[in-house]
Amino acid sequence: MADVLHDFPIKASLEQVFQAVSTPAGLDEWWTKTSAGDPSEGVEYELRFGPGYDWRGRVTRCVPNSEFELELVDADDDWKGSRVGVRLEARDGSTWVQFRHRGWPNANEHYRISNCCWAMYLRVMRRYLEHGESVAYENRLDV
Repeated sequence: MADVLHDFPIKASLEQVFQAVSTPAGLDEWWTKTSAGDPSEGVEYELRFGPGYDWRGRVTRCVPNSEFELELVDADDDWKGSRVGVRLEARDGSTWVQFRHRGWPNANEHYRISNCCWAMYLRVMRRYLEHGESVAYENRLDV
């Protein structure tokens, strides 16, 4: 199995970062085109990325302002059963983000592309939280 791991600071409060990674309104600012769900363990999220990419994830971990994780239950084969999550920690007036996408079946081409895309999406989230920038879904991987 292969994992995607990214650790980085965001100059925003734990509460702001948690909202961005755990609520539909937050996710829609940096990752999904549209989403729906409630940040509570066991709840299924709808994660929409465009035609043919309407996925679902189940909340497997939700500790307010600390940790959030989704297990992908309906997605591309490489993503199905994998877990996307964060652990948050206050550090020096910022929030330290430990991002993870665990459980890839192997480090294939799709894994390598997704690893790069995660870095770009996480940068969009950081810019949104630190500077209030909003990037249209279609342009997020070009920022």
